[in-house]
Amino acid sequence: MNTLPIDPAAIVFDLDGTLLDTEPLYTDAAQKVLDPHGHTYTMELKRKVMGGDSIRSAQLTVDEFDLPMTADEFLTARESYLKALFPEAKEIPGAGDYLHHLYSVNIPTGIATSSHRHLCDLKISHRDWRAVFNEIVCGDDTELHKSKPEPDIFLLCARRMGIKAEDIVAFEDSRNGVLSAKAAGMTVVAIESPYTSPEDLQEADLVIESYYALLN
Repeated sequence: MNTLPIDPAAIVFDLDGTLLDTEPLYTDAAQKVLDPHGHTYTMELKRKVMGGDSIRSAQLTVDEFDLPMTADEFLTARESYLKALFPEAKEIPGAGDYLHHLYSVNIPTGIATSSHRHLCDLKISHRDWRAVFNEIVCGDDTELHKSKPEPDIFLLCARRMGIKAEDIVAFEDSRNGVLSAKAAGMTVVAIESPYTSPEDLQEADLVIESYYALLN
């Protein structure tokens, strides 16, 4: 069994790819938008956009394929597919069990996700672990000015929880997310993902295959 690198005062989680296996859903929806234009959404592009601000990620996709649409139009088209997919997203193995464990031992938890609030709610409002979180900060929060890999979202979550960033462990699954949490001064645990390479997660303090590494 692995142990956390520090004894945390709180733990903050990314959402997509860290608590929920939504990354394949984003890929499928993006591909549906690209199909009429004859393009393929590649793993290389996926790795560039993972964990970052949705507008930035959409603009990278539009630019990559020279699509005849704006970033906002791409996101609107993609969202029409995602709305039907998100409620059925599978949990990352062990995520729910780990969240309930943290709640049972009185460790405060939060979410720092680039996902916008209405999509975050669509993903987690029906989960049995939704109520355990002390704070949830989303990518469209009015107090958030810079997205991952900048540290702003993790710092905002820490401030609202009333806990120093250096006393928090952050869980992430992408290079942008790891860099964001590290820049905030947090200790980072990375969850292995088929969408990342070991190099993407090399700045993390601990890399685990699943939450069962911390539970068993």
